[in-house]
Amino acid sequence: MPADPVIIWTLDWVPDGPRGFVRDLRLRWACEEAGIPYRIETVPFEGRETNHLDRQPFGQVPMLEDGAIRLFESGAGLIHLGGKSDALLPANEKGRAEVIQWIFAGLNTLEMVTMPWVVLQWSKRGIPEITGWLDNRLAQMEAILSECEWLCGNRFTLADLVMADVLRVDLVRKHGDRPASEAYIERMTARPAFRKAYADQLAHFAKADEARKENDDD
Repeated sequence: MPADPVIIWTLDWVPDGPRGFVRDLRLRWACEEAGIPYRIETVPFEGRETNHLDRQPFGQVPMLEDGAIRLFESGAGLIHLGGKSDALLPANEKGRAEVIQWIFAGLNTLEMVTMPWVVLQWSKRGIPEITGWLDNRLAQMEAILSECEWLCGNRFTLADLVMADVLRVDLVRKHGDRPASEAYIERMTARPAFRKAYADQLAHFAKADEARKENDDD
């Protein structure tokens, strides 16, 4: 009997800016890589800070449901999905530990620098100290990626999914000259699973645009 699909929760609509970067894409991408069946459910964009606190105590997305298991935070969802497929997370203890290590590196060492920097760029409030911190982290990753095709072992894992998703943010990608990092991002985002997840997220929000327009016309 086929397994029930996992449920990925995201927003019903977002403005143009974050489309293609809303983090349900990470869970979609993982499911596509591993052939894990899933479906999308939504919470309203309007009132998002408080309308789903029972599922996500910080009012964010994504959330993941798998039977009785309900998770928030994309990293937690990815590790859970990794437990379902060796395509994402190696079954052997050493390989699994190494991938999880790099998941945390992407989220805690890189993204905790890249996202504040991006927000400050949007607000035209660049802070030299944060830019220096960002430059250092990106240079460290450039050195690592200049010596390897994959972060763990000799194949794609969740380590690459997370790191590529952190590094592919437009402002970060255009900041400085890092050929190894750029080649890495291009390889990861050329994967069929990423391309499908990305296209599906864009289609989801485009459909929401149509629904909002119909409501406005009424």
